[in-house]
Amino acid sequence: MQVVKNTLARRACAETGTESLLEHLEGPTALVWADGDAAVVAKALQEFGTKSEDRLTLRGGLLEGTPISGDELKRLAALPSRDELYARLVAGVARPLTGTAVALSNLISGLARSLAAVQAQRASESADD
Repeated sequence: MQVVKNTLARRACAETGTESLLEHLEGPTALVWADGDAAVVAKALQEFGTKSEDRLTLRGGLLEGTPISGDELKRLAALPSRDELYARLVAGVARPLTGTAVALSNLISGLARSLAAVQAQRASESADD
């Protein structure tokens, strides 16, 4: 994160072809560059803004070269992180497999109990003879 002068930021936008940012360059401005999960960065900025009595306002930006508004940034901050989404996906895939494993285990243990009962019954029948 870097606090910038709007005049210099406007020049940089003109030279880099990111004119979509010009509408957000009013008042005190800070620019944030981030690699990796954009939702995590947006969430951190949103939380800091809330804790700092709303002195930090998300006005807009670029996400993979596409302009996004402040409202879109707030929605991005509300999303779970990429790691959490992966964890949910893995849990969703594993759930049916776990159910199948439990069902097979119950089937095998039921068969073992039945065989043990048959063996015990035969043993008691041969003891009676």
